[in-house]
Parts: sequence; structure tokens; C-alpha cells
Amino acid sequence: MSVDYVALGDSTAVGVGASRGGGYPERLASRLRRDGLSLGLTNLGQSGARIRDVFTQQLKPAVAARPTLVSLGVGTNDIWRGTSLEDFRDDLDRIARRLKQTGAPLMVVNIADMALAPVARLVPSALYEGRIEPFNAAIAELARAHGMHLVDLYSASREMFPSNPGFFSGDGFHPSEEGYEAWADLMLPTARTLVSR
Repeated sequence: MSVDYVALGDSTAVGVGASRGGGYPERLASRLRRDGLSLGLTNLGQSGARIRDVFTQQLKPAVAARPTLVSLGVGTNDIWRGTSLEDFRDDLDRIARRLKQTGAPLMVVNIADMALAPVARLVPSALYEGRIEPFNAAIAELARAHGMHLVDLYSASREMFPSNPGFFSGDGFHPSEEGYEAWADLMLPTARTLVSR
């Protein structure tokens, strides 16, 4: 069976922070190939991307790639850079509606608890405090509405970050290679279920 996997998102899709191996999409793809799948990956992630960038720059090429599996991981830059919750919700709704028309199952990753990241000690807490949970609630609500498959990075991060000091790269913001490996492991059961259908 062959799978055309398209990844949308931000620097974590690109793999910023890892010296090799890419971000979580490359690592997830390699795990699925080890399962014996013939899998092609189109990674459209862009460093610094917010939800509006996914909508305006990544969505059209994603649809054109005729995916059979899609992942979307975005929102951290929206939290730090002040996107309103309403705008985030509206753009995510548009993205989900358009991707649904491809017929490909869509995995959406919610936002990690960046209050536990090393960088959180260096920036004003008002940037993120009380903002992550409402954004994740919007992601969960739209996942239910559109049949997206939610991967709960937020809950996992609350366990992973304190117990795994090697999760982050030197910038204290992006995952390390070890962090991306853990992220791909988290997504793998959902991806396996979707491609087996």
C-alpha cells in the first residue's frame, strides 16, 4: 500500500533545533516505512508559521499534492505573537473544511504546554499564561466538528517536559532530536490506525 503524507505546520515540522533527521514528520514517515509502507512525504512546514500562513501559503499546495494522510501542527507562534483566539479558530475551520474535501484523514496536534519549556523563564508570562488552554479547546472542538484525529501533545508534554531534560534543543524553545523522536512516537499509533484503513 502506498501513502502520500503531507505535513503542514511550523518550525517543528521543519525540524528547527535538531542537527539532523528533520522534524516530527520525517521521523513519523521513517517509522511508517519501517512498518513496510511505501510512503512519500511532502513537508510544507515553514519556520515561524502561524495559522494564517498555513491557510494562505501551505493549504493550496497540500491539496494539489493529493494526500492520503495529512498532519497539521500549528499554534505555538500564534500564542507567542498575539493571534486572537477568534482568528485562530476561523482559520483552522477554513483549513479543516478544505482538507476534508481531499478525503484524506487529518491528524491535528494541539499545542504543548510551553509554560514548562526552558524559554518560559526568559519571557513575560503574559505571553502564554492562560492562552494555551483556550486555543487547545478550539482545536479539540474543531477536531470533533470536522472528524480530525487529535493527537494530544499538550497532555503528553506535561509529563514529558519535566521528566525529560533532553527534550529541548539549546534554544530552550524548539525540540532536540530526542524531543522530535518522542513527538513522532506520540503520533505513531494514530498514524498507524489511519493508514491501516
